[in-house]
Amino acid sequence: MQADLILKNANIANGQAGVDIACSNGKIVEIGENLNIPATEEIDCGGMLVSPPFVDSHFHMDATLSLGLPRMNESGTLLEGIALWGELKPLLTPEAVIERALKYCDLAVSKGLLAIRSHVDVCDDRLLAVDALLEVKKQVATYIDLQLVAFPQDGYFRSATAKENTIRALDKGVDVVGGIPHFERTMADGAQSIKELCEMAANRGLMVDMHCDESDDPLSRHIEMLTYETQRLGLQGRVAGSHLTSMHSMDNYYVSKLIALMAEAEVAAIANPLINITLQGRHDTYPKRRGMTRVPELRKAGLTVAFGHDCVMDPWYSMGSGDMLEVASMGLHVAQMTSRDDIRACFDAVTVEPAKIMGLEGYGIEIGNNADFVILQARDTIEAIRMRANRLFVIRRGKIIAETPMTQTRLHLADRPDHVREHEYTPGQQST
Repeated sequence: MQADLILKNANIANGQAGVDIACSNGKIVEIGENLNIPATEEIDCGGMLVSPPFVDSHFHMDATLSLGLPRMNESGTLLEGIALWGELKPLLTPEAVIERALKYCDLAVSKGLLAIRSHVDVCDDRLLAVDALLEVKKQVATYIDLQLVAFPQDGYFRSATAKENTIRALDKGVDVVGGIPHFERTMADGAQSIKELCEMAANRGLMVDMHCDESDDPLSRHIEMLTYETQRLGLQGRVAGSHLTSMHSMDNYYVSKLIALMAEAEVAAIANPLINITLQGRHDTYPKRRGMTRVPELRKAGLTVAFGHDCVMDPWYSMGSGDMLEVASMGLHVAQMTSRDDIRACFDAVTVEPAKIMGLEGYGIEIGNNADFVILQARDTIEAIRMRANRLFVIRRGKIIAETPMTQTRLHLADRPDHVREHEYTPGQQST
């Protein structure tokens, strides 16, 4: 057998160390120690971590990199961000949305982020952002799996044409049905929006991903309705609730019921640590709520739980770099997930768990799967998060699409003994 690419001496996130990975025709064909397979191209990983690509299951690509347009979010709040986006929408052009989205996709590739689920606002009657991101999806298809969610940002009922526009967006080829029930005028309207949107998804055979209870209000309980509709319509395994931040304020008795219902309905949860910790708790003095959903409890109940980046330099968040290791790091800190197993789970929350939510086929380092990898300058997943590991190689279907030199620091320490005055430190030299 002749391979197109072989990775030698690789550590894999599942704990395997020092293995070789042979790839042919864009697929993984063999995994084992000391493989004696000739290959057109060989990469010596040197005991570094080889991971499947990073996956972001919650993002807003139509707004990304628009920071400062038409003005800054001075309060830093969610509601001002929504209002600011409303001011920007009439000023959008297809060319600008496409240019910013493609620039972000380039950044994503450099970070090893090769699958993104982006919500796209359908409350502009022009559906300008929908058309723009459908074009971006075509342009990046060879290197990024871009999945689009029809998102009625201004409310399915609150915005007069949102229902019609959601249907139009899905007819154009948008992949997933979205919603924002907590932004409707009443709890009843929010519940009804969930019912109608889930029925729409069921009738079309689509997945559902709703912004749900992105609030500090413990009485914002739309996730309960989303769970009910998932069961009623047989949508198990196809529904995700994003944010779910009101759960951090709910009483424990109610949550014990709610999480069990979510597990029964196989509803996934997507937390957005960078944004949740920034936007939530704004009305608190002290003690201040953390603003993220109950990730450890959801995981313990067997739910699929992912972390999303949500925003990068847009009306809601002026920071961000497309680095899912930064997201994982914030998630583990906010959720106090500092056991070794928990830290590994946070790595999974930006790789294998969101891949499940998105339904990515051929994902993961197993024979027969796609030859998609990120080679990280770290020995294992814990060190990768701790050091925000450098992406040495990003590989898509067996082809290198991004490469970054190994980071190395030379220290000049004049006040140290002679034998350590010059010392090279390379992250990844020691395993955690």
